[in-house]
Amino acid sequence: MRGRSETGEGTDGVSITRRWAEYLVAILAGNIVYLFIEPHLPISLRHQMFRVDPGLGLDFVLCVAIFGLVRMARGNKSEEAG
Repeated sequence: MRGRSETGEGTDGVSITRRWAEYLVAILAGNIVYLFIEPHLPISLRHQMFRVDPGLGLDFVLCVAIFGLVRMARGNKSEEAG
């Protein structure tokens, strides 16, 4: 019998490739959303290059929120299939 490390599955049965694809989608989509709303944000929420600031935090929160939406969508699809 093959172990999880040999099959490429994580602890919840999701393939590592699929999980990394979810991360990539969340990061790219979160950054795209941030770049579209950045010109409309107050200066204090705009990210400055090479600094840790509230703009970077907002970008991170957007990425996490989109990751949550991706996971919820994937979870609903697996409930419908099973």
